[in-house]
Amino acid sequence: MKTIINAPLAPAPVGPYNHSVLVGNTLYMSGQIAINQAEGSLVTENIEVETHQVMKNIGYILSEAGMTYENIVKCSVFVADMEQYGSINAVYATYFDESTAPARELVQVANLPKYVNVEISCIAVK
Repeated sequence: MKTIINAPLAPAPVGPYNHSVLVGNTLYMSGQIAINQAEGSLVTENIEVETHQVMKNIGYILSEAGMTYENIVKCSVFVADMEQYGSINAVYATYFDESTAPARELVQVANLPKYVNVEISCIAVK
């Protein structure tokens, strides 16, 4: 049985999907990009600010599911430019304790929705 979890503070999905699906105690989260829901705008002034907005959106969805960043067990990070890896990684690292950080891959892709620079999806477990 699956439960759909959408978070009002996170940006509305830009396609036919939901923010996340909870199956048992595992939350599967759709990829998040840097949309500020309150303003309805993309946040792309620089890669650090953009990555923080992505992580905030992830936090809103986790909160709606009764979880925190500590519940994340796996992240998939998609970037438009591998040259931004260091900056993205520096921001990403502030959301996790290094000793308990989730598994992760980071890959460069040809393009992302709305032509953003970073998209992150997660799996979390209660």
